[in-house]
Amino acid sequence: MPDNKVPTKDEVMSYLRDSRNWGRWGDKAAAGAMNLIDDAKRLAATKLVQKGRTVSLSRPFPVTPTRENPHPAQHSMIFMERPNGGGAAMDYYGVRYHGTATTHIDALCHVWDDGGTWEGKNPRDIIGFDGASFGTVDEWSDGILTRGVLLDVPRHRGVPYVTVDSPVHGWELAEIAEAQGVSIEPGDALMVYSGRDAYAKDNDGTWGGRSSRPGLHASCLPFVRESDISILGWDMMDAEPNEYNLPWTVHGVIFAYGVALLDNSLLEPLANVCAEEGRHEFMLTINPLNVIGGTGSPVNPIAVF
Repeated sequence: MPDNKVPTKDEVMSYLRDSRNWGRWGDKAAAGAMNLIDDAKRLAATKLVQKGRTVSLSRPFPVTPTRENPHPAQHSMIFMERPNGGGAAMDYYGVRYHGTATTHIDALCHVWDDGGTWEGKNPRDIIGFDGASFGTVDEWSDGILTRGVLLDVPRHRGVPYVTVDSPVHGWELAEIAEAQGVSIEPGDALMVYSGRDAYAKDNDGTWGGRSSRPGLHASCLPFVRESDISILGWDMMDAEPNEYNLPWTVHGVIFAYGVALLDNSLLEPLANVCAEEGRHEFMLTINPLNVIGGTGSPVNPIAVF
């Protein structure tokens, strides 16, 4: 696991270059680390269900403009009358879900650096106006079911939330897992709770924009790689700005390791339930929309205890 020190830029570049998962899954590469979730993994996850208690990890559909929601979702209603006193209500949804407001899953074609997208593809070769052709969200159209593990950073620190000057480091994730008595296993969905909503209450109702925000430091990259997870879920994202002048730090798990990101997860209710239940593992289900060539999808992840 990572040393208890802030890595240099060369070390961060090594995390994103020398530890790649490129070529690992052969002709199934387009699905990335989701290949780690096989039938046995799914069956093992179902055995974690003991009470049937469910918790949603999704934020409400974000129709109100805010600093973290500059492109609000659209929701409009249609009222239709039918003969003989009947009628129907219908509505329209429209959403630009990437960003810091909508709970969504990132597909593997979503981001890249100067080395290319996942598996080294040139983004100009695989992305067109009608969708992408590799590493797309429809690779996961059969649904995702696996073991979920929550790491509760605020509870471990004894504070309400992570701040800009105290990002989450990789060695801290290892310490929290040990303190909570959980081990991270291949194919797991790792949820990292940082206290986003409590932070927003004390900061003008917002968590932060692209220029400055608390979150996970680049030192978390080795922990993600060595844990061999399939999904990283978080309420906060990469800490910004990063001191390495890189386009992406922890978001790099997408193109380097083939790990999906569950952005803008609502994790405070999950953290509370984990505390009540006295355990930090659960069955997690995620069902992306079946959009051919999509770079991701809004989702409503459900944890089941």
